[in-house]
Amino acid sequence: MSDLDVLLESFRRNARVNQAVLTALTPEDFALSDGRGGWTIERHLRHLAGFRVGWLWNMTPEHARPLLDETRRDADGDPQWRWQDSPPADLGEALTAGDEAAVRAVQAHLASGEPFADPWNEGTYRSSPAHFLVHTIVHDSHHRGQIMALLRLGGRSKEQMDALEEHWAIWRE
Repeated sequence: MSDLDVLLESFRRNARVNQAVLTALTPEDFALSDGRGGWTIERHLRHLAGFRVGWLWNMTPEHARPLLDETRRDADGDPQWRWQDSPPADLGEALTAGDEAAVRAVQAHLASGEPFADPWNEGTYRSSPAHFLVHTIVHDSHHRGQIMALLRLGGRSKEQMDALEEHWAIWRE
């Protein structure tokens, strides 16, 4: 298996972990927060999904287009994210679409040898476009940890939290 194959498999596993967490959530869970001004679970999930389209729009707009609603524009005149006002239950679809767009973008840029655009000179995975997928996995993991903490704070039992932790088995396959 090549390094890219391992990375793509890891990215697919990350998607499965996201799906496992989403499946475990109740409608009430989306509103859980720390009670101190922190993000709700819904906000964390929107941020996970929006992360993909935000970076893609800046680096490779053609790959972001399937994630956008061209009929709605933001204050800058850019098309809005398709899931901007969607119910929280639709965020799994947003994550799946974002993952597919990210993989297509990385594969296209690897095949062409063309780097991602860097409109703000902030660095866009200059050593390899594949690092965008790594960054996405790490970013998702960070926010999933916060979601897990909010579920614990929200009253999930030890048994329920242990069941949620079973998603680690996906990484050991």
